[in-house]
Amino acid sequence: MPSLHANGADIAYAEAGAGGQPLLLVHGTLGDQRSFAAQMAPLAEAGLHVMALSMRHCWPGSWPAEGGDFRIDTHVADIAAFITALDKGKVALLGHSRGGHIAFRVAERHPALLRALVLAEPGGDLDDDLRGGPAPGQQASAFARAADLVAAGDEEAALTLIAEHTGGPGAWERRPEERRAISRANARTMLGQRNEGRRPYSRAAAEGIRTPTLFLYGANTQPNFVANVTALSGAIAGSQVVMIRDATHGLPYENPRDFNAAVVDFLRSH
Repeated sequence: MPSLHANGADIAYAEAGAGGQPLLLVHGTLGDQRSFAAQMAPLAEAGLHVMALSMRHCWPGSWPAEGGDFRIDTHVADIAAFITALDKGKVALLGHSRGGHIAFRVAERHPALLRALVLAEPGGDLDDDLRGGPAPGQQASAFARAADLVAAGDEEAALTLIAEHTGGPGAWERRPEERRAISRANARTMLGQRNEGRRPYSRAAAEGIRTPTLFLYGANTQPNFVANVTALSGAIAGSQVVMIRDATHGLPYENPRDFNAAVVDFLRSH
């Protein structure tokens, strides 16, 4: 399994299509490089050099005794350093859920590293100036409860809570076993999300992004993800939005054919 030393950490990744234009894939909460198994071969066949990253401490890594570096800012710096160390010039960056938030911050802080940005249901809260009113803070509360359950040794209850928070009632039971295995392998990373420093999206940050941007969301997803896509796409000039049919928040694996086609069409135009 290849890895690249970046920002003081060894970032493991899976890759396919090494001769094409570089596309980095950033997974969400409880994920790792395997979260994009359904993207690797199809996107490589479309002429892309696809690299699915495992963020620090996610599988195949392990959770350390001290996990204070599992922060949004650290992951943003990791990706910027990874792109620089890769030495392939500008890359396309795709982030899903929490990975979408990280990818957004990379575009905000390191625009010279990117040629295109794909945000698949980016996670997090909207600031008041994007939401149009006070934010309820439901995500932070759910993640804190899940972290407490992990700390207490009840990882299965924590994983069920997060799955239902992002996918609705019964989401954990409906999830394929290979997806549940990925979540179980990364359960202890929930401890790091207690104090990860995820700030709300602001209008100023969104309006400052000039990288060509595509938003993807599932036709059957939760309202908060639709709200994020609607608000952010409205603030990022020239951004595009594609709805992925027959999908919830797990759109990369629930409907990989349409997901991959939307990504390829967008990147070919940029």
